Order: sequence, then structure tokens, then C-alpha cells
Amino acid sequence: MNAKTYVDNFMNELVTKNPGEPEFHQAVREVVESVADYIVESPQLMKLKVMERIVEPERVIMFRVPWVNDAGEVVINKGYRVQMNSAIGPYKGGVRFHASVNLSILKFLAFEQTFKNSLTTLPMGGGKGGSNFDPKGKSDMEVMRFCQSFITELYRHIGPDTDVPAGDIGVGGREVAYMFGQYKRLSNEFTGTFTGKGISFGGSLMRPEATGYGACYFGEAMLATRGDSYKGKKVCISGSGNVAQFAAKKATELGATVMTMSDSNGYIYDPDGISPEKLQYIFQLKNVLRGRIKEYAVKYPTAKYVADARPWGEKCDIAMPCATQNELNGAEADMLLKNGCKCVVEGANMPTTPDAIAKFQAAKILYSPGKASNAGGVATSGLEMSQNSMRLGWSAEEVDQRLRGIMSNIHSACVKYGTEPDGYINYVKGANISGFMKVADAMLAQGIV
Repeated sequence: MNAKTYVDNFMNELVTKNPGEPEFHQAVREVVESVADYIVESPQLMKLKVMERIVEPERVIMFRVPWVNDAGEVVINKGYRVQMNSAIGPYKGGVRFHASVNLSILKFLAFEQTFKNSLTTLPMGGGKGGSNFDPKGKSDMEVMRFCQSFITELYRHIGPDTDVPAGDIGVGGREVAYMFGQYKRLSNEFTGTFTGKGISFGGSLMRPEATGYGACYFGEAMLATRGDSYKGKKVCISGSGNVAQFAAKKATELGATVMTMSDSNGYIYDPDGISPEKLQYIFQLKNVLRGRIKEYAVKYPTAKYVADARPWGEKCDIAMPCATQNELNGAEADMLLKNGCKCVVEGANMPTTPDAIAKFQAAKILYSPGKASNAGGVATSGLEMSQNSMRLGWSAEEVDQRLRGIMSNIHSACVKYGTEPDGYINYVKGANISGFMKVADAMLAQGIV
């Protein structure tokens, strides 16, 4: 059997077994296409159906989440936890609270997480969870009541050596703290079952910064392969949440000028660049006031706000999609290439559509998938787990040094397995093969489980 036939047969069977899950299908296809040659050349991987087992979650937990809003009304949301793969460690992955959350999205995220965690070289399996609850516009008490109800069901399925959740879209320090508090109350134990906790109760320094910083460290390593750096570059960033904020901060520290940020309603473009002072305003706006990005253009009138659009039509040298999945499509890839973009660094999970990826790779520009370049967040979560296990806290400098080392190692693995005959580094292929190999080897060793 050749690789193409294997991919076609595999995907036909996957889609038949998992109908109506387009995000999951997309994530699986990308990995299977990358590792197909490796699989068909290995009789053991074929016979023992390792990839067929990897795409099937070990466990999916679905439950209702009833809670009472401030008006005294009963509200019911859906709750999920997808425990994808525990071959190399306890399930590890975030919890997402957003109206769009469904099983397809969480399966895609858990599948991606499995290989992302493998790339970090830390002992963490892959999982993801969440709810279609939207914390926007909710009071602190409403968010607390929802989180407590969510964990009242989920707590029996998680633990420091079983499954360690963290934050994601809609789940920041506030939500993690509420969930951890309820878990502690119900389980009667103080353990490192959540990461992204507050510093005062077991959190790690540098965890909020880690995903955005790590993406920039990875981008810097990519640029270095061509004798380049962030210095003097114009950067377009999407999103204005945790990842985007700290990606903007680190890119600025590395000498770049950040031109854009966005939210689900539109984006802002500042021709003068988003300076550290302006970025501090965005931190306040999004994290404290919980406002919308359009308010930036009111505060700084030289900036423009474009409603119902994404920033990929603006000129930049480096694009960093840091918002959500499938936010950069083929037409937008054409605009970026036309405007001279030379490097795309994913800060979100699967933000670039397959046709856009194909265009970036055909143009031979630098392009990294999120499972490689945004792995800094879960890597630092792994470091938080280590600190919790040892009952120790490392300094910010020590965590940052370890983070830099992990991102450098991920980049080296991508180069090792992704360098093509013409010298072009296919980071998608490199990340997928490297991540897959470790998981596959562990599954082969542990038998048919």
C-alpha cells in the first residue's frame, strides 16, 4: 500500500465513524498526511493499528452543567472532557468556555494536544475539555457558580496523576481559581490538579506569558535559519487575549513593531505601532475592564478600527494568528504574501486553513503549526506540575530559561524531521513526525490498550 492510498482509506473510515466533525477531520488529516510514509513502511505500526487507536479518544466525558444566574433563573450548559491519549503521561490540556464549543472542536484540540505535549519532551498525554458557556458579560458570581457546577461533575475524572486541566479561550486565572477551589473542596486534597493557578496557591511564575513568549522564541529560531530576526520587523497579531498580549509584548522586546490586534468583532491597526505604553492599556482593557478592542481606537485616534474583519490585509513582515481555529484562510494568505509577509508563526491552535498552509509552503516562506510554536504554554504547565510535585517554586528567570530551552528543542526536532531535499524546512511535517514517533513508540511498548 502506498502513502496516498493509506491516507484516503484512513480518512474515509474516520469520517464515516465520526460524522459532522469537520475540525477533527481537518486536524487528523494534517497529521496522517505527514506520517503516512513512516507508517506504511512499518509493518508493526500497520498491524497493530497505532494511528487508528490514536484518533480514538480513550475516554469522552459529557455532562450537563446546571447553574443559577443573578436573576435567579436556572441555566443549563453542556460540559465535556476528551481524554485522548495517556501513552506518555497523564492527560494534559486546557478547558475552553465559549459558545462555539462542541465535541468536534474539543476532539481536534485534544488530538493536537497529544502531539504538542509529546514535542515538549515532558511526560504529558493529551486531553481537552470545555463548555458552551460564555463568560462574556457574566458577573464574577455567575462565573463562580458555573465553574463550581462544572467541576462538581468533572472532579471525579481528574487528578494530578490522571488528568490535569488548565485554561484556554474563556478560561483565565479567575476561572481556573474557581475550578481549583471547588475541586479542592470536593476531593479534600491540595494537589497540582490544575495548572495556570494563582502564584499564591501553587501557580508558576511565567505561566501567563508562556504561550505568547514561546511563540516568539520559536519564531526567532525560524528566522535565524535564514539569518534574520524580529528586529525591525512589522508584526500583525490577531486576538487580544492572553496569547496575543504576551506575543505582542515579547515581539516588541525583540525589536519588532506590532501593528494590529483584534477580537471577535474586528481589528485595530495602529500606523505608529502598539508601543509598550499602548499595550499596557490593552492589558487593562481586556483583563480588568473586559472591554472590546474597538475602544483602543477611541483612546488612540490615530489608529483605525475595522469591524467584522481580520488583520491579514495589512502589510507586515511577520504574521502571528493568536485568536482561534481557522481564522486565516487562502484568500487572506494571498494578501499576506502579496504584501511581503515572510514568516507566519501560529500562536493559536490550528488557526490556518489547509489551503492557506499550502500557499505559504508553495511560496517557501517560514510557516510553523501551532502544535510546535504555541507549545510554550503547555510546556510551562508541565513545569508547574513539576514544581507542585516537588512543593517548590522556581524563579521567573529559571522558568523562562527552561521555556527557551524547550522551544529550542522543539524547533530542532522540526528541522530534523522536516527538512526537505531542497533545504526548505517543512515545520508541519517535522512537528507531526517528531510528535507521533514518541507517542507511537510508547503505545507499541504498552501493548493493545
